[in-house]
Amino acid sequence: MAGMPPRHAFLAVLVTIVWGANFVVIDKGIHDMPPLTFVALRFVFVLLPAIFLVPRPAVRWRDLAAVGLLMSVAQFGLLYTSLHLGMPPGLASLVLQVQVMFTVVIAALALRERPSIRQQVGVLVGLVGLAVVAVGRSATTPVLALVLCIGAALAWASGNVVARRVGSPSGIGLTIWSALFVPVPIFALSLVVDGPAAIASGFRHADGVTVFSTLYTAYLCSVFGYGVWNSLLGRYPAASVVPFTLLVPVSGIATAWLVSGERPTLGTLVGGLLLMLGVLVTMLTVRRRRRERGEPEAVTAGVPEVSV
Repeated sequence: MAGMPPRHAFLAVLVTIVWGANFVVIDKGIHDMPPLTFVALRFVFVLLPAIFLVPRPAVRWRDLAAVGLLMSVAQFGLLYTSLHLGMPPGLASLVLQVQVMFTVVIAALALRERPSIRQQVGVLVGLVGLAVVAVGRSATTPVLALVLCIGAALAWASGNVVARRVGSPSGIGLTIWSALFVPVPIFALSLVVDGPAAIASGFRHADGVTVFSTLYTAYLCSVFGYGVWNSLLGRYPAASVVPFTLLVPVSGIATAWLVSGERPTLGTLVGGLLLMLGVLVTMLTVRRRRRERGEPEAVTAGVPEVSV
């Protein structure tokens, strides 16, 4: 990206690779552990020890709770369950990007941020791409798993709008402190859905893959990824940084292909291209509108808060 030295562009690409590979790492680690318990375990490690090192953002407790419940409990609870039910990780990394279009629609309803014509076109193209992906997916992909993954994108988008309304300048602080509201409710939900016996069995059968997956998602994806990402956003205009997120599904699909032999279908490729085109149009339109209004560039409604 213009104005960004190669070492920082390398860091941005590295973060997107880490985030894209995240879906395969979750898929590999989730087999011996109930998915909701696995989410709770991830966020215990997100919290510790970071909460003692990162100052609490100047945000009301109820807003922290809303972000945690939407962007973490709902999003990851649905995503992990989707993968557990058979959603291919490469496809999940692609479908989850529909959250950009959902964010625009929810922001228009909740914040009265009227989308421009180009944004509306971007949303329409992206949703058409999602429909093509849904129809052209592999026959082995369960419909319920796909629906839950779309639900995860909807939860992520809702969290984006809450984060936009809150307006915290510290993305990493918001991530860590909102995680306070994740482990207890998601573990309680796991007790109800999975039962104590399944949870106990999951911990008994936990192995090196489970540990690696937990540490990877907590420290590499959340702490390292957010730390680098917000550092770059603090140095450069968001228009130079955020488009790197388009590489996340590329990394996700490539990792799934290399590690798990998950080959995308023709429908997935065509629909994925349409979906990412919609994402690109939506993001660039938001950037242009903010510059025209003379507002500082930031990751706001219509453009994703990164949360993988």
